[in-house]
Amino acid sequence: MPSTRSHPVRPLHAVVASPGPDLFAAVRDALSGDGPALLPLSPDHADAAIAALRPTHANGVRCDGGEGVPPDVAVVIATSGSTGVPKGVMLSATALRASAAASLRRIEAAKGERWLCCLPPSHVSGLQVLVRALLSESEPIVHPRFDPGLVLSSGADHVSLVPTQLHRLVELGADLSVFRTILLGGAAPRRGLVAAARDLGARVVTTYGMSETSGGCVYDGRPLHHVDLKVGDDGLIRIAGPVLLTGYRSGEPVPRDGKWFVTSDLGELSGGRLRVLGRADDVINTGGEKVVAGAVAAVLAGHPEVADVAVVGRPDAEWGEIVVAVVVPADPAGPPTLSQLRAYAGDRLPAYAAPRELRLVPDLPLLPNGKPDLVRLRSSG
Repeated sequence: MPSTRSHPVRPLHAVVASPGPDLFAAVRDALSGDGPALLPLSPDHADAAIAALRPTHANGVRCDGGEGVPPDVAVVIATSGSTGVPKGVMLSATALRASAAASLRRIEAAKGERWLCCLPPSHVSGLQVLVRALLSESEPIVHPRFDPGLVLSSGADHVSLVPTQLHRLVELGADLSVFRTILLGGAAPRRGLVAAARDLGARVVTTYGMSETSGGCVYDGRPLHHVDLKVGDDGLIRIAGPVLLTGYRSGEPVPRDGKWFVTSDLGELSGGRLRVLGRADDVINTGGEKVVAGAVAAVLAGHPEVADVAVVGRPDAEWGEIVVAVVVPADPAGPPTLSQLRAYAGDRLPAYAAPRELRLVPDLPLLPNGKPDLVRLRSSG
């Protein structure tokens, strides 16, 4: 990482702690400039992140060899690249506030309304709940872990969830009208989940974004205020606006096309509405044909005997890679067969995109942000 010692710098304090009032105060001070820049970390991954990102302090103790960050950086999110090594997304107070303000504007949240944080603040989705609370001039309700009963009785007006959490609330048949808004992001929801939640009274707003965009910047397919969106000739989604990162702590170059941040996600725009197809690095090359794993998973999720599904590629001597469907059956006693899923996919996708292998699992392994752990799925075949 290039040295910053010859330039004005701001101390970077890693905070390894459960979410609570102290962390909320640290976020407030980081955004106001009254405190150091903040690196919120989960205890499970703290050592690797501290070693890679070299904060000046960790839990108040000075770190040998630690370096500060540029003066405009308020928060560093320890998101990982394809290597799994934390690269550290540096976000300014301006970017975080712009994102939170645009979110509050879109959902028409009023001052004083309370937010529930039940996502890890070491991820941008959890952090932004705290920033929205700051801008709402309200104290956040913070849960150190997700507990459906406590969530439903929290008294919060707004909550941000990942699909797995919303699924658990739907399974309870709970009255979801207790929330004014449920922001749903982190991963694509399985087919029927949003409709089922709305049948229970939920006002669900689906979000798309990433650490580099200060969290969700596209709500229900449409960009937030002051956010610009386009899809390039390469099919990759591009985003511009005040919500973008300052840079990577690792010194890795930010993928840009002029003013645009170039994501790793494939998408298409129709009538100004974005449809995310899947990650470009999840494309499976099978027999010379390119298959977007996320698009296949979205189709298979509609099969009545599929409760949850992820799609990965597996090396194959004949095809180069084959499409593998990893399925959680709706009824473990009567799971779908490969031939059934191939026929179902074949009616909706090109023949080469249909899965050639089926793996049945009781649950999909998930990352802390609620997304399927594709690395584990690929390696467990």
